[in-house]
Amino acid sequence: MRSLLRYTRSAVSRAKNNIRLGLSHYRARLSPCRSLARVSLYDDFNVLVPKSSRVMRLATGFRFVEGPVWIADEHCLLFTDIPANQILRYRLPAEACGKGSWFKPNITVFRYPSGHANGQTLDVSGNLICCEHSHRRVTVTDRSDRLTVLVDEYEGMALNSPNDVVVSRAGHLYFSDPAYGISPEQQEQPVQGVYRVDANSGVLTREIDDIIGPNGLAFSPNEHCLYIVDSSYKRHIRMFDVDSSGHLSGGRVFARLDSSAESGPDGLKVDTQGNVYCAAQGGIWLFNSHGTHLGIITLPEKPSNCAWGGSDLNYLYITAQTSIYRVKLCTRGIGTRVIATKQQLAQ
Repeated sequence: MRSLLRYTRSAVSRAKNNIRLGLSHYRARLSPCRSLARVSLYDDFNVLVPKSSRVMRLATGFRFVEGPVWIADEHCLLFTDIPANQILRYRLPAEACGKGSWFKPNITVFRYPSGHANGQTLDVSGNLICCEHSHRRVTVTDRSDRLTVLVDEYEGMALNSPNDVVVSRAGHLYFSDPAYGISPEQQEQPVQGVYRVDANSGVLTREIDDIIGPNGLAFSPNEHCLYIVDSSYKRHIRMFDVDSSGHLSGGRVFARLDSSAESGPDGLKVDTQGNVYCAAQGGIWLFNSHGTHLGIITLPEKPSNCAWGGSDLNYLYITAQTSIYRVKLCTRGIGTRVIATKQQLAQ
């Protein structure tokens, strides 16, 4: 009995600690979400998302998750829990591969406090780039865990609330700066813009100033275009041309989403074929490279973002309110591109 009591007290202690860290499902069940429906509008959707595919809930019990980014050399997913002020690391054990198999998810706190981090990506050197809501800045964390502020103001005024971020092959960094994380009286910038940090000079430029609610960002496979989500009442994705210097122009509407939805579209990613996967009301909305809506990967919670992961980048990891999901697709995604330095190659 004493042994049982010690075990029970230990379990309660672990549970309290997990709840404090936002890890309430310390023991999770890797299982398909059997109640999900597939909304297929074209045969191309069934090729990319076969009927045998199952969306798996990997972990739950968080407050509001965002910012997924796959770290290939560690075979893990980093993601943010914005209200909990944390960046978390998720590792899927190799033995947890069977349907319905029990496993102990390796979920650890990567950073606390995180500045209420939102969107994340890697730069070409493998450093972690974070958009921090409460600090109203974009930071870079190198591989020795040293954090540096990359940018926190423009023309002498504080940024609004950096939301999502991408880095091009050339090293140019782009981030959206809506006012979602601040009150109206805190806003100093005259617009909610999209900015670029030049890879060579480090100069910050406001590239776009005519989007009401700039949000998710993603490049086309050849990086000739940058997709930008407008989460305002317009509920659409715009497509901007990228010139050889990294400047943006154009901005035609690529695709429109459900204007009657309670909330607008959020993060998005692109596969190697140019198909676009956008987190929005109902699930992950899938568009081909011409903007045709192919279908929806439905979820029981509204997704906020997604990221390609796995050794072949054929798994789509999805952050959705309180949970992390994963689905295997018949395509390969465009992952974060890391160009090893000579020093790293020598190690």
